[in-house]
Amino acid sequence: MNIITQVFLPIALAIIMFSMGLGLTTNDFKQIILKPKAFALGLFCQFITLPLLAYAVISFFGLTGELAVGIMIISVCPGGVTSNVYAKLSGADVALSIALTAVTSLASVITVPLIVNWSLHHFLEASSVELPLLKSIGGIFIITSIPVISGLMLNEKKPIISAKLEKIFSKLSVGLFIVIVFAAILKERENFIPYMEVSGSATLLLNILTMLVSLFLALLISVPKSQVKTIVLECGIQNGTLAIMIAATFLNNEVMTIPGAIYSLQMFVTGGLVILISKLAKKPTLA
Repeated sequence: MNIITQVFLPIALAIIMFSMGLGLTTNDFKQIILKPKAFALGLFCQFITLPLLAYAVISFFGLTGELAVGIMIISVCPGGVTSNVYAKLSGADVALSIALTAVTSLASVITVPLIVNWSLHHFLEASSVELPLLKSIGGIFIITSIPVISGLMLNEKKPIISAKLEKIFSKLSVGLFIVIVFAAILKERENFIPYMEVSGSATLLLNILTMLVSLFLALLISVPKSQVKTIVLECGIQNGTLAIMIAATFLNNEVMTIPGAIYSLQMFVTGGLVILISKLAKKPTLA
């Protein structure tokens, strides 16, 4: 048993999700009612648009096998804690961002196993590899949903303690995320460059297309500017830690972790560009 993938990775993800829960309140979920149009669009882009774009990108590049599955895994993962930070830095609707991240994370208990299993059967036709449905649902629930709910409950009952813990856990979660991404790359260091050459362009195109399509749809239905940025960031920034854990821990396949690791690095850059564009757009023009 690989202690890193079987023990450290699930614990690290649970800590990251607990950190997200510490920043949640039940009032955050009121965004579903207060901003139904933007919220519904965010869910649509996350659960429908993103996986469809991933499949289109995979087909365009002619990818097959484990790397194709790895791209589908990252596409079906929910938005990550990072998206909330980027939303704040860009002046987006943070409350909406938190609500979308929380709901998609809770819903991933069902959506992730279903689409990942479809991907395994579709791209690994001769393989008997499968994500055990009940085991994966239970595992994702224990590692993601329970920590989020626990953090939320602590924040509701002990907000002062929660605020102190959030400062610690938020920094810890960032550190763990970085360690996990680079650990995945280090594990496949001999093959990383070849894999990067094969799938790097695909993951980057997926990331950019996701942001552009969500931007177009948000503008199409005329949601406020701050909510447009929220939807773009929520759909472009995924929970790379969860993607890596699914591949490494549940499927015991290191190759499938690579697209998630690459995407995680790329989304920092593209998310940063969204922040930069937002800052530049706010600057007053000279008369």
